[in-house]
Amino acid sequence: MALIVVTTSPRVAPGLLAPAAWKALTRGRVLTGTPDHPYLPYLDEAGVQVEVVTPDPGAIARESRTGTVVWLAAQDGDEDFMRAVGHAAISLDEPPEIEVVPGSYDLPGARLLDLVQVMDRLRRECPWDRKQTHESLVPYLVEEAYEVLETIHEGAYGPPLREELGDLLLQVMFHARLAQERMGPEGTAGDGFDIDDVAAGIVEKLVRRHPHVFADVEVSGAGDVADNWETIKAAERAAKGETASALSGVPMGQPAISLAAQLLRRAGRAGAPASLAGDLTPPAGARLFALVRETQDAGLDPEAELRAAAREYRRRVEQWEDAADTP
Repeated sequence: MALIVVTTSPRVAPGLLAPAAWKALTRGRVLTGTPDHPYLPYLDEAGVQVEVVTPDPGAIARESRTGTVVWLAAQDGDEDFMRAVGHAAISLDEPPEIEVVPGSYDLPGARLLDLVQVMDRLRRECPWDRKQTHESLVPYLVEEAYEVLETIHEGAYGPPLREELGDLLLQVMFHARLAQERMGPEGTAGDGFDIDDVAAGIVEKLVRRHPHVFADVEVSGAGDVADNWETIKAAERAAKGETASALSGVPMGQPAISLAAQLLRRAGRAGAPASLAGDLTPPAGARLFALVRETQDAGLDPEAELRAAAREYRRRVEQWEDAADTP
């Protein structure tokens, strides 16, 4: 005989079970230690009788020697209880077979649902999170973006990059949660939106801007993809009533080196004459602007080049400080 443990995911709609789980639930006495388990109403409707009991690892292990017992685990996994059952089973002269049957599986991205729930709770119960606004979060958004950038520059593509991307994702989730509070009871009021609207918007944009993937447009390479992208973006700006300038949408608040580089790239693709970059003011800014253009003409990224030089300078200063501290 055996103990069959059926697990379920809190990120899958209750009632959706794998065929193997439905089969397991008919093989013996079904028990659970979770009186509010979300699957109980659905199992009852399907004719599966589930007994809510006080977890007793020893008793369940002993009963599993003479009959099949099915344990519907809590959605947190019931790890402590199952560990105790395992120890109890091993202590028996004839331990029962223990089988785990996953009742539902998370799809890719399912853990984002956990983040939604955590963010909701923080917004309700944490004094610091409750008082935040879009404006107050701006410094953290910028800081987290730069920490991702630094991690990539350092080549730390494993856990460090994963952690920094998580911190950046939190900022996206936080802003979406704030916007959600501006939604009316029907979810369609004012300028509010939620994280699903954010995801839906980027999905629609990606599909629209990749007709060579999601439609029947043919391309011969990355160059055609970039050309199509700009054409589609221009059509989107026109549909919104925005100016047709090639420089529309360039965020002027970004760091000056990357700003100059982006303006030059956009203007260059539009066929703007190079002479437009001459005699700029102030003079010091003009010299920096010219250096950005020179760096781009050499096929280099001026932001990355300056950042690399800054890192090298930092290392040299630290080495100098270490040498100065050495007796």
